[in-house]
Amino acid sequence: QQEEAKLRDHNKIGRELEYFTTVDYIGQGLPILLPKGAKVVQIMQRWVEDVEAKHGCQLTKTPYMAKRELYKISGHWDHYLDGMFVLGDPNDETKECFALRPMTCPFQYQVYLNRQRSYRDLPMRLGETSTLFRNEDSGEMHGLIRVRQFTISEGHLMCTPDQLEDEFRSCLELATFMLKTLGLYEDASFRFSKWDPNDREKYIGTEEQWDEAQSKMKNILDDLGIDYKVGIGEAAFYGPKLDIQIKNVYGKEDTLITIQIDQMLAEKFGMEYVDKDGSKKNPYIIHRTSIGCYERTLALLIEKYAGAFPMWLAPVQVKLLPVADRHLDYVYEIKKALDACGMRVEVDSRSEKIGYKIREAQLEKVPYMFIIGDKDVEANTVSVRHRKEGDLGAMKLEDFIAMAQKEISTKEIK
Repeated sequence: QQEEAKLRDHNKIGRELEYFTTVDYIGQGLPILLPKGAKVVQIMQRWVEDVEAKHGCQLTKTPYMAKRELYKISGHWDHYLDGMFVLGDPNDETKECFALRPMTCPFQYQVYLNRQRSYRDLPMRLGETSTLFRNEDSGEMHGLIRVRQFTISEGHLMCTPDQLEDEFRSCLELATFMLKTLGLYEDASFRFSKWDPNDREKYIGTEEQWDEAQSKMKNILDDLGIDYKVGIGEAAFYGPKLDIQIKNVYGKEDTLITIQIDQMLAEKFGMEYVDKDGSKKNPYIIHRTSIGCYERTLALLIEKYAGAFPMWLAPVQVKLLPVADRHLDYVYEIKKALDACGMRVEVDSRSEKIGYKIREAQLEKVPYMFIIGDKDVEANTVSVRHRKEGDLGAMKLEDFIAMAQKEISTKEIK
């Protein structure tokens, strides 16, 4: 198992396959995504944003930093300051002091607060691809799994008490759909993260508020039939949460996706809606991620597939390998046709033996290779090789395109 873990460790093969790198003088926990890694994250991000839009999420774009006054309202200044990157002297009240955002919630609340809201406006579902900054301990850093700057599919849903269970269920269904599509669901487990009443300084709110929120979450999880374990002291400082946990190749467990119930921050920010009877009430807020941190997800996918991504996610989907230079003109005609179909294609035009080119493409984990020789040029075909299934024989280009497009559109995991 240790040997298998070493072969799949994203920190090793992610660098070897050129998905990411780190540089000492840039800093620990600040990875650079190389073109392949950046392409996979871009594909996931576009997919997530499209799926979230179909689930009724409205897209927002908010600042990367704010004055300390925002974090004082939310409670982050008192409860999370050690985890924040502060710009300025936090103890000098005579000068402006800013901090990079460790989460997006207090920013997205300003969208809700932009005008008066009615019960007819709810539920309001806001989503954002958010870059966040957290001052993690240096000993906690590990490749792409735990970093100091990361991007997350973050959302906040404002709803009435009657809408809470349906909205929570919808968030969980969204997260489940994402994990199943990526092939990670079978590796996930669920944790009901509660507060620790013996450590009151960690949390805001009263015991009655916590009991109510945790009772509501327990009822929802039990109604949904979720098999979960309980984590005492793992709640956010403002509310309980469902953590979807996943292990890396070495067995270390991390949180990938969270769904949280919050009935406290709306009151702190003065978020209200006018109910049917004309009274003003505070909405419930659900904090949720749909795919979690993209960097961590990329790391887990590298380990899950040992770098051999499903075709829809592969940064290079087809590698064109001419047997000799005289085949290059035909190869570039093929590339042009595949480019027009939106496929990600590279040509290996080096003057190397074809066996060497095939081995290189195999090591790069490219899903499909075309080995183009005289017979293909004469017959107007392509000789296709799959990284796992081997030689698939010669076929018409349009037949390959139809097969590949089906594999991509269904997000098939071979």
